[in-house]
Amino acid sequence: MAVNIEPGWYEALKAEFEKPYFERLAAFLRSEKAKGKVIYPPGARIFSAFWLTPPDAVKVVILGQDPYHNPGQAHGLSFSVPYGVPPPPSLQRIFREIQADLGVAPPNHGCLEEWAKRGVLLLNAILTVEAGVAASHQRKGWERFTTAVIEYLNRRPEPTVFMLWGRYAQEKAAFVGQPHLVLKAAHPSPLAREGFEGCRHFSQANEFLSSHGRQPVDWSLPKI
Repeated sequence: MAVNIEPGWYEALKAEFEKPYFERLAAFLRSEKAKGKVIYPPGARIFSAFWLTPPDAVKVVILGQDPYHNPGQAHGLSFSVPYGVPPPPSLQRIFREIQADLGVAPPNHGCLEEWAKRGVLLLNAILTVEAGVAASHQRKGWERFTTAVIEYLNRRPEPTVFMLWGRYAQEKAAFVGQPHLVLKAAHPSPLAREGFEGCRHFSQANEFLSSHGRQPVDWSLPKI
């Protein structure tokens, strides 16, 4: 698999691309495509989160599980969908929490690219999925790669917020220490147990960033 990733991230993670597990992951993806399986997101968008949020720009990490597996939804940013695609239930729930927490009205779309450009790394623990089969690329190597991403960000001195929603994402908390902030809540999916509504992660993130001399995140999204 050709690694089309932002140069700063490539420098930070290039050792991972040369490790046997990543070679096995690339071979698995090539094999799946050779079998005629449809993989989301499209190859050019697998590393979209990294292109839109270079390492030096990261203020907040929102960690999802794996990409949406329905047609047209996944474009390389956790919880986001392209313009013109209706926001899925998890994202609608996120928007409602932002409105309750900060008074920010939901947009009329589900594209989170503007967040990414403002320093929010919208990262999935697993970066690919087979069409129609949720969690189909678990334990193929992506978890190890994204752990390396978290470990790299943890080593930086810039205080960073990690929003970990759901048990799967919260496993990454083991790789985060001072001076960073870890915020945990239930997954925003309506299928998850209660515990996402009222988490106030967005105001807490901004308060933390401001108290550490970093610009808070503008969580509003322009309407289209």
